[in-house]
Amino acid sequence: MKVLLVGVGTVGEAIARLSADRHWLERMVLADYSLERARSVSDSLPREGIFSAQQIDAGSRASLVELIRDSGADLVMNAVDPSFVMPIFDAAFEAGVDYMDMAVSLSEPHPEEPFSRPGVKLGDEQFARSVAWEDRGRLALVGMGMDPGLSDVFAASAAKHLFDEIDQVNVRDGGDLRVEGHPFAPVFSIWTTIEECLNPPIIWEKDRGWYTTEPFAEPERFVFPEGVGPVECVHVEHEEVLLVPRWLDAKKVTFKYALGEDFIDVLRTLHRLGLDRKEKVRVKGVEVAPRDVVAALTPDPATIGDQMVGRAIVGTWVTGRRNGSPREVFLYQLADAQETMRVHGLQPVAWQTGFNPVLAMELLAEGAWQGAGVLGPEAFDPDPYLSLMDERGIHHGMREIEPGSAVANA
Repeated sequence: MKVLLVGVGTVGEAIARLSADRHWLERMVLADYSLERARSVSDSLPREGIFSAQQIDAGSRASLVELIRDSGADLVMNAVDPSFVMPIFDAAFEAGVDYMDMAVSLSEPHPEEPFSRPGVKLGDEQFARSVAWEDRGRLALVGMGMDPGLSDVFAASAAKHLFDEIDQVNVRDGGDLRVEGHPFAPVFSIWTTIEECLNPPIIWEKDRGWYTTEPFAEPERFVFPEGVGPVECVHVEHEEVLLVPRWLDAKKVTFKYALGEDFIDVLRTLHRLGLDRKEKVRVKGVEVAPRDVVAALTPDPATIGDQMVGRAIVGTWVTGRRNGSPREVFLYQLADAQETMRVHGLQPVAWQTGFNPVLAMELLAEGAWQGAGVLGPEAFDPDPYLSLMDERGIHHGMREIEPGSAVANA
């Protein structure tokens, strides 16, 4: 497979590094706005001649189409901020190649009732083009990171093997991961953090459809496995809630994230000051987006891996019935900060996010996963994916939960 990787930031670098020794990879072009960054990563990778670097403006569809065609890519791997999803997605379609991303097209809150009704939902722009992709016989695999991505594969596996009837699919993202030495340091893109945390969270109910609520609503102390224990999680806008109901039969789908009170306070302050805004403002003759200023002043997640301590756990808590009896399980993956730095030279969230598109590319390259149109991870058989995780020695587990005990003090 020949791949054009657009974006060589924290996760883009992880994708390149984790692909480097894979037999299915024929060539990978690393494209970034910073040619210096792309060259630095490319030059550090083994297998001379497999990797090369190019400069690209991910917002320019015409430039992207030209680069896709020049690269001879079979697949465009999108590893930039979700604000660039649509130019890259549309460029891949125009160039006639397959596409993959880890975050879908952005939402727009309802103009009148943002905290009860969705406006433009996550992924709406992409799914509106699904028939065109299917007619062309090309695949756009969307939301194929850690969460969304592996969390969706877990949901599909639970539906296939563990339940006769599913009540709820609830993704929970937490752990005890922290960054030492910084008063405020997100473990992944601050731009994306602001986007998903301050937008109205979305929830799915079969009898109601999609609806929204206030940011950080309905806190719960979810009990994470492997000694982490209860950690407070809150509603956050996330792709699984838009993906799971399209392919799996569930009565309710939610996503909650363990942000922590201090982190939430910072995000609320940014919002009150208008520093979360994407629209540019003029400052002393210069136009700049406030959110970009915040991003420039926040530690780069790619450079602080050696200061991260603890574990990140992402999992899918599924409830329902099996053989007539209530059942609850938590399917999860755990990454230890010190281990991922020692083994892979990558901070845990970068590794945890990056290995998933690499596995998906391998399954596509070998024909184990096939499809056309705009599809999420749930549209594919989860078994080859989880088997490949086992072959690669990637930890994943399942905790059987006594019904009603997943949340502490509930």
